[in-house]
Amino acid sequence: MAIVERKTVGERTLHGVNILLLAVMTVLFLYPMWHCLMASFSDPSKLIGYRGFIFSPMGFSLAGYKTVFHNQNIMIGYENTLFYVIVGTVINMALTILGGYALSRRQMMFKRAVTLIIVFTMYIDFGLIPAFLNVRDLGLYDTRWAIILPGAISTYNMIVMRTAFAALPPSLEESAMIDGANDFTILFRISLPLIKATFAVVILFYAVGHWNAWYSALVYLQDRKKFPLQMFLREILIANSSSVTDGETNSIDGIQFLDELLKFCTIIVSTVPILVIYPFVQKYFVTGVMVGSVKE
Repeated sequence: MAIVERKTVGERTLHGVNILLLAVMTVLFLYPMWHCLMASFSDPSKLIGYRGFIFSPMGFSLAGYKTVFHNQNIMIGYENTLFYVIVGTVINMALTILGGYALSRRQMMFKRAVTLIIVFTMYIDFGLIPAFLNVRDLGLYDTRWAIILPGAISTYNMIVMRTAFAALPPSLEESAMIDGANDFTILFRISLPLIKATFAVVILFYAVGHWNAWYSALVYLQDRKKFPLQMFLREILIANSSSVTDGETNSIDGIQFLDELLKFCTIIVSTVPILVIYPFVQKYFVTGVMVGSVKE
């Protein structure tokens, strides 16, 4: 006979309040993106002076996207951003995996002292000027490596990875060593496949960080041909720059373009690609993030 769980009035009320709050928060989070998406497909002439909510396209037009994709700066930004995301994430993951695995070894000498020194960097920031001088003296200024190497590893992500490695049963490593496996074999053929949830989440953290990064480019880059996509987006949204048209006229097929329409289209073009990644790692996200809260 099935056991029927009866909830009290207070529990039902709390459950209803939670659902209501989550529904309101969902609307608040999703609506800005929906507003931008619908505005980007709107007719520029109907968008002039409109300041209300947009739930559906105000007329249908792809004129804004034609202008954005004809802009050479956007294409350059996409190429550079993909380079920073791919190369940067590979370097990030290589250092994070090796660092986390080393710190998780029980036999490592001075393990506690080294861990404390590494964690210390999470609380102390020496500021922009020393970082800039360091990048300049290393010969990285105005190069693509100035965007990748200064942030080549995140202390937080390495601690999460270390915790995931440390949570694995020691018997797995011991049995592998008896069979003649070395540290690299244990790492790549035994340990990493068992923490794929954490692995996927850390990749996501690094990739999103590189995709959204613009401040490092603002400080360390002068050559516009090396700017990431977010730098051009910043010019359009904040500096109100007309560089989006890249010297072209402000009309195509007789349609007068508005800066506002170009802003909406550029936001969608720069946001959608990274959103596509989330469904593929969603099932790993909660498990991977919770690993960081588990103590040895």
